[in-house]
Amino acid sequence: MRYSNRKTGVEWRALLWTARHPGMVVVPGALGTSTVMLGISTTGALTGGALTALGSWYRAHPDSFDYFAAPVLRAWRRRWFSRYTGKWWKDTMLAVDLAPAHRKTGEHQVPRITKLRSAASSVDTVYVRMIPGQTAKLWESKTEELAVALNAERVGIEQIRPQIVALVVQRRESFGEVIEAPAMSWDAETVDLMNVVIGEDEYGNDWRVPVIGQHIFGAGATGSGKGSLVWSLLRVLAPLIRDGLVRLWVLDPKRMELVKTEEIAYRYAAEPEDCVEVVEEFVADLERVQRTLAEQGKRKFSISRETPLNLLIIDEMGALLGFGEMTVIRAMRKALSYVGTQGRATGHSMCGFVQEPSKDVVPVRDLFTVRICLRVTSAAHVDMTLGENARLRGALADEIPNDVGTAGIGYVVQEKSRVPLRVRASYVDDSEIQELIEFVTSGRTGGLKVVA
Repeated sequence: MRYSNRKTGVEWRALLWTARHPGMVVVPGALGTSTVMLGISTTGALTGGALTALGSWYRAHPDSFDYFAAPVLRAWRRRWFSRYTGKWWKDTMLAVDLAPAHRKTGEHQVPRITKLRSAASSVDTVYVRMIPGQTAKLWESKTEELAVALNAERVGIEQIRPQIVALVVQRRESFGEVIEAPAMSWDAETVDLMNVVIGEDEYGNDWRVPVIGQHIFGAGATGSGKGSLVWSLLRVLAPLIRDGLVRLWVLDPKRMELVKTEEIAYRYAAEPEDCVEVVEEFVADLERVQRTLAEQGKRKFSISRETPLNLLIIDEMGALLGFGEMTVIRAMRKALSYVGTQGRATGHSMCGFVQEPSKDVVPVRDLFTVRICLRVTSAAHVDMTLGENARLRGALADEIPNDVGTAGIGYVVQEKSRVPLRVRASYVDDSEIQELIEFVTSGRTGGLKVVA
């Protein structure tokens, strides 16, 4: 088929626009019809009643209004009265060179917005149909330009299906307030080890991480809030630690952030040689459970006091894996590689934290299944932590300000999406840490703690 040099008629373009956006025609049409059929007074009364009901809902029940109505109203307002509309959107696409000219007509082909979602006041998700020939990687390469053109803090790109991409547009900082420390449940049965809440995401939802059968890796510069990750996790696990269903094996070469865990840990070590001894004992316990499961014909363990979840927590992995005595480094690398490949089925998980996530410092980083990137000092550290091109897709962890008010803010990659999700860990102060220690020790039976 040969392409014509003529453009589509304006009347047909208007008809197509109407078909794509029926609400923008039906609502004014309904108001006009009501005015003609029922009169201005009746139409005004009905409209006023609807607005009054909406306002009453807004004032009377904020939770349900913000969950059901606010995202719809917010998305409609932003769709038609912001940079996502008409000429503004076309100018944006032209500015970032994503509206190529048709080779015959010379008319610019503008990617079309198919849907807009605004689940949070600070974040929009804009679904766009790309022009034939464009790819998601092309859009990923334009994220910085898109952020400037849309007057946004950042833009992330996700391919939804062929020809459709989603733009995650962060309009402003999502976390304006400190998130309170997680509550400690008294009943261990209420703790879901596959959904441990340690903070919130940028949409206002609970940030949940799996602990059982997973290995957690956190990277962040000094003062980025890595301690918030550990203590938030431990507060949720507190009843399980108290009841002996979770055993903590803590390696604390800095002797700073985790020193208080010595009172509740099954094994605690700070000196490099002691850390090697603890991690080798951890491996020995892993092998013991493997033999037991094999004898019982089981493929996975079930958590109990006899077979607890063993959680190895390593603060500042670089001190044990990248710096120091070579004998310590070799022993730690060998042991942690074994845990990373063998531990998930036996209930031996590890949580490791580091300032510099390079392969030279943390050669076992690829064995961690859950990765968290807090504020880092280099753009390269983002991809090292979250995976290739994570920064290109919107994880701007190196641009998080070095300020106490941003501690705990970072990015994770979602299980079913390649787009980084902005999150913030809960803040746990010293009194809440002490509350955790007393909660565990006051209800614990003897014989659960061994200190190296």
